[in-house]
Amino acid sequence: MTEITGSTPTTSMPDWERRFRAPRVGLPDWAEDAPDRSLFVSNATGTYEMYTWDRATGLQRQATDRPNGTTDGTLSPDGAWIWWFSDTDGDEFGIWMRQPFAGGDDEPAVPGLAPSYPAGLAIGRHGTVVVGRSTDEDGSTIHVARQGAAPVEIYRHRESAGVGDLSYDGTLIAIEHTEHGDAMHSALRVLRLGGTAVAELDDTKGGTKELGLEVLGFAPVHGDTRLLVGHQRRGRWEPMVWDVASGEETDLAVDLPGDVSAEWYPDGSALLIAHSFEARSELWRYEPATRELIPVETPPGSVSGASARPDGTVEYLWSSAALPSEVRSTTGAVVLDTPGMKAPGSVPVEDAWVEGPGGRIHALVQKPAGAGPFPTVFEIHGGPTWHDSDAFAAGPAAWVDHGYAVVRVNYRGSTGYGREWTDALKHRVGLIELEDIAAVREWAVTSGLADPSKLVLAGGSWGGYLTLLGLGTQPEAWALGLAAVPVADYITAYHDEMEALKAMDRTLLGGTPEEVPERFEASSPLTYVDAVRAPVYISAGVNDPRCPIRQVENYVDRLAARGAVHEVYRYDAGHGSLVVEERIKQVRLEIDFAARHLG
Repeated sequence: MTEITGSTPTTSMPDWERRFRAPRVGLPDWAEDAPDRSLFVSNATGTYEMYTWDRATGLQRQATDRPNGTTDGTLSPDGAWIWWFSDTDGDEFGIWMRQPFAGGDDEPAVPGLAPSYPAGLAIGRHGTVVVGRSTDEDGSTIHVARQGAAPVEIYRHRESAGVGDLSYDGTLIAIEHTEHGDAMHSALRVLRLGGTAVAELDDTKGGTKELGLEVLGFAPVHGDTRLLVGHQRRGRWEPMVWDVASGEETDLAVDLPGDVSAEWYPDGSALLIAHSFEARSELWRYEPATRELIPVETPPGSVSGASARPDGTVEYLWSSAALPSEVRSTTGAVVLDTPGMKAPGSVPVEDAWVEGPGGRIHALVQKPAGAGPFPTVFEIHGGPTWHDSDAFAAGPAAWVDHGYAVVRVNYRGSTGYGREWTDALKHRVGLIELEDIAAVREWAVTSGLADPSKLVLAGGSWGGYLTLLGLGTQPEAWALGLAAVPVADYITAYHDEMEALKAMDRTLLGGTPEEVPERFEASSPLTYVDAVRAPVYISAGVNDPRCPIRQVENYVDRLAARGAVHEVYRYDAGHGSLVVEERIKQVRLEIDFAARHLG
């Protein structure tokens, strides 16, 4: 049995490395019918892996142990089994495995299903399992496996689709699909186990309206046909209740600004509301009978996950830019307190609001002690449908420790600022985001925050893409570029990436590279590579299915052909690394590259 332990701090270790190495835990998942049995993710061994936790005895056990880590897992409702997704070195292509909660051999969870990209999983009571799959050959498929029987395919479509939830009694399956061709706005369908449709909900009206839906979960009551659904009908995400048997829709009208999500309390009597607004988040309890909103007290900052327990308490994963994450409870206790080294804090964020070409842009700023202007890193988030928040992040904190200011921009395309802001990327992909980044850059220089001769454009994934695109389209604006797992050659990336991302690119750009070649060319960093003047550092995972290695090599070859200053670091993993030492190595290489070229 392996219990969570932490390493002993050393006086010679800098704070920025301690933030990465300090043991961290994720929000525990717990078995619906055995709530004392929990599963969580931790980096205690130096690699992020799955751990079991028996709350009744206090015993914790490391359940997975793989060279490149494991973070995708769940428990069966009875708590008897741990399910975890097994891919190869981070390529995200594999099968579901399972092992007994108390320990034992791993085994294929659904024999007969070939490897795929995962597209949702729902484990029912009485041995029924619903598995979503995605492959380049088959598109999206959904399969039902009953105990002792071979899995049966009940759904297939070329466009993206996935499993949302299985009803409490195991008779109804809710799926999200994009058969209408808009990968950014899903429709919903409820199926019986045999695959026959029970109900449909499509706010896109066959792809003619940009309004999405998402499955938030069936009511946790036997025979209850109510499905909690997220919708965008009023320009933001908010919940409603849809009775899939009667068709009745109940608008909850939660009067909070920003995006609102929800989940059921375990007895179905109330909803736990998660509210995200202007880079912060908070929790509320919603009483359907009275429509009353009751605050669930959390400190200022960001709640990145929350779960209501059977006793009515709420556990949540909280942090702020200044304070490391903790799993807390509304009882006032810290739920999982890892022993050993503690992560040092960092400086708080300051808000900046900048007028841009598409409206007011929100940026988060962290700066070191002393007077500016500072060398400044524009750390651009991935996604693009994501947002930076007032949450603890070891990467930006490392730059602050080294004397840099850090600016993070929630450009058009980011979530949390309304549907129109998120959906604004169509067709001029990349160029729109860079307009917002340029506006914030101008503010940072004129306000005295940033040294215009020492501006670094940096980011990972979509942020890495915007870094390379920005270096080519705004060559005079940036002194240095740091791109991690980027899209570098959009056309090659499209042909090599996983099927679900192909669908997203078709939605963003309005077609395939063959159908709209001018749009792909205009949005591809490779188009502008010969204009790049700043030194460029690129890191890439050789098994990355999202930003595949071949298209990165195409870009690097063009840099090398003209003798441009650049360095490339390739590592044996996928879209990022779950190994702490590998992540520290990558940050150290970036900081060193900046020091050598900026002085």
